[in-house]
Amino acid sequence: MSADTMERVFGALADPTRLDMVGRLAGGDATVNQLAEPYRMSLQAVYKHLRVLEDAGLVSRPPGPQPRVVRLETEVFDLMEAWIERYRQRAEARYRRLDAVLAEMNDDTEGEGQS
Repeated sequence: MSADTMERVFGALADPTRLDMVGRLAGGDATVNQLAEPYRMSLQAVYKHLRVLEDAGLVSRPPGPQPRVVRLETEVFDLMEAWIERYRQRAEARYRRLDAVLAEMNDDTEGEGQS
């Protein structure tokens, strides 16, 4: 996943309303009106949030007559998971190296105390 794509995805999810919309869509598709129900904002503002989510590839609205359903695009989450996993593995490798160094230092300290 490109850095530009990741920036758009994480930027879209950084907003609490959009994050909530994604969470609600995880339970199933919804119309724009259904998505707008719990928010104290205009329908136009909801469409702006959806446009950001669409630009990030997180949701889609198939063409067709109104009302169109908003659908969560799970492929983006697979790409995010792979991106996050790569950095998690790097961090774990660093921690394993640190653990080995600390264990070696501990062994050296214990060995000195027995002299």
